[in-house]
Amino acid sequence: MAVTTRTLGRSGIEVSALGMGCWAIGGPWSEGSQPLGWGAVDDEESVRAVRCALDLGVTLFDTADTYGAGHSERILGRALAGRRDEAVIATKWGYTFDEATRQATGADASPAYLRRAVRESLRRLGTDRIDLYQLHLADLPVPRVEALIGTLEELVADGLVRAYGWSTDRPDRAAAFGHAAPHGTAVQHALSVLRDAPEMLAVCDKYDLAGVVRGPLGMGLLTGKYTAGSTLPRDDLRGVAPGWLEWFRGGRPAPEWLRRVAAVRAALTADGRTLAQGALGWIWTRSGRTVPIPGCRTVAQVEENAAALRRGPLPPDQFAEVERQLAAVRAAALRSADRPYWPSPILPAVHP
Repeated sequence: MAVTTRTLGRSGIEVSALGMGCWAIGGPWSEGSQPLGWGAVDDEESVRAVRCALDLGVTLFDTADTYGAGHSERILGRALAGRRDEAVIATKWGYTFDEATRQATGADASPAYLRRAVRESLRRLGTDRIDLYQLHLADLPVPRVEALIGTLEELVADGLVRAYGWSTDRPDRAAAFGHAAPHGTAVQHALSVLRDAPEMLAVCDKYDLAGVVRGPLGMGLLTGKYTAGSTLPRDDLRGVAPGWLEWFRGGRPAPEWLRRVAAVRAALTADGRTLAQGALGWIWTRSGRTVPIPGCRTVAQVEENAAALRRGPLPPDQFAEVERQLAAVRAAALRSADRPYWPSPILPAVHP
């Protein structure tokens, strides 16, 4: 059964059930010598990919001011020129950066920086409003987030922001945010068939929040593109993986995660979907509040992911088979050397 639209939490904003993540189209940027982007990018192909997504019914585009040190926002704004009203733009703020050197420089959660950041994002995006404005600092203490809500509400009242959210994988923080934020409508969090997030989904249900799902394809592992012999280039953050990035080590896919992908591949593709389409269908079946935002930087990637909208959620029997395979691989991991790498319920704070 096809799934085409969902409501963005309690905002009433209607979005496509699938979004497009725009981290990769930001191109290279780094923190010191550590790359934070996905390598070199063709800006013209990025523009074509965004416009193709719109043509295929994708309306939610998620970026951040720090992606490519502002470059992702500029490319997204260029791609949406003349079609702004067809799109729902989500961006994030909180990390600081130098646009000239493309270097990450730190973080700033002050109300003054919030006001400056939103206006700079509006300029780069070439728009007069941001539909979903998300705090990017996952581990910011709750009292500091609560101190920002007044400023966020003023931005809503001024018409610069329609609704706001928080990118965090910590259910306790998401719950505090959901309780305190009048126009807070979404939590961006990790979720995939390889890593469930039951506590976060419960928070979204309780507070009527959308779950904007990052990492729905395991940073590429659930596309089927990578094997044990794959090596990522060193200008790609997966090729020089920082400690928080669990899917890759030493520039290669982590073998324990490849085994988990192999365990669910047949169940996810049993009805003729591609592996990526099956992984997206699993997320839609898992929760009616979820809007996965797989990253794309080519027209081909957009076309494959958008085709999942026609397929819709996994049928119940197919979903149940995936769950059986996951239970079996969890049990095997607990008996093997994989045990240290079985995911913890809480992810560390990360840039994306």
